[in-house]
Amino acid sequence: MNRPLILLTGATGYVGGRLLAELERQGKRVRCLARRPEFLSQRVKTSTQVVRGDVLDADSLHGAFSGVDTAYYMVHSMGSLKDFEREDRAAAENFARAAKDAGVRRIIYLGGLGEGEDLSPHLRSRHEVGRILGGLGVPTVELRASIVIGSGSLSFELIRALVERLPVMLTPHWVRVEAQPIAVEDLLRCLVAAADLPLEGSHIIEIGGRDRMSYGEIMRVYARLRGLHRWMIPVPLLTPRLSSLWLGLVTPVYARIGRKLITSIVHPTVVKDDRAETLFGFKPMGVEEAVRRALANEDREFAATRWCDSLSSKGRESTLGGDRFGSRIVDRRQITAQANRASLFQSIEALGGENGWPACDFLWRLRGAIDLLLGGVGMRRGR
Repeated sequence: MNRPLILLTGATGYVGGRLLAELERQGKRVRCLARRPEFLSQRVKTSTQVVRGDVLDADSLHGAFSGVDTAYYMVHSMGSLKDFEREDRAAAENFARAAKDAGVRRIIYLGGLGEGEDLSPHLRSRHEVGRILGGLGVPTVELRASIVIGSGSLSFELIRALVERLPVMLTPHWVRVEAQPIAVEDLLRCLVAAADLPLEGSHIIEIGGRDRMSYGEIMRVYARLRGLHRWMIPVPLLTPRLSSLWLGLVTPVYARIGRKLITSIVHPTVVKDDRAETLFGFKPMGVEEAVRRALANEDREFAATRWCDSLSSKGRESTLGGDRFGSRIVDRRQITAQANRASLFQSIEALGGENGWPACDFLWRLRGAIDLLLGGVGMRRGR
């Protein structure tokens, strides 16, 4: 009997990319839906299909659903320059209709924890997407999670950047709001297991880690594990907008994404329905263990996905790099050359020193002088 076919969206994103790797590791049949298949096709196993499609273009979806048993909806428009709530609504409707027309057995969707009438636009949109997916006839399992702790995740990189860069922090109210972080490994276990849960109809399942704590407490855990001493001074004056602009200066978070993130984390995001442990059959790890694993796995995960890999996180497509990953800055440029590897590497070895650089030699010399002032070798080795 053929293995069920899984349709995965969002495979270029942080959680979606890791979910793809886990599904492939378990030998699942996977088909990835991507707006730019060429961006993804080099990162998947040969057994994984990659097809072109856009959830905002209903006509592009029908062929992608052919023969699909389970569909993962891992898409959001938080980085959109347009009305992200309207785009999320339209995308979910297109996806749910295509899934229904194809006879898909189950949709699995990753949403966000939080409740109340005054939710942020981001959380309100995440909940609305869940209702749309489950409201058009296809049974939907909506997993609602809080902060994801894992090297490369948006929340973790935000915490890391603040703690690593700021010995003294003026902390607004949102730093003290309670959350229930979940390790990315535990999140992936839940996502994979959700496909085979013995449930009828649509369900909302709240998932979280073992601990409830605020962003500020998570920062203290991170600082302790890194051997750093940090002081946090509460202030009442930083609005979400001012906080997001400030985050854009001191962290890898884009200002517009930071603004949407902060308006969401001012709401408590804790698990109120604890049936997840019974359904999934394992006890999730706590925050300290999750942070330890994120730090220990950083080198191994360096080549894996990050939140900023997602095309939607930038709001636009770009050929330029310049992303921060932990303590590293990755600056990527790409060009196609008609030459063999040996001659190309000789050209690379010739860069710098008396030969100069492709542009702005004086800036490279200035960089060497700064390096020398900070105790480095400067230009003494020719580069």
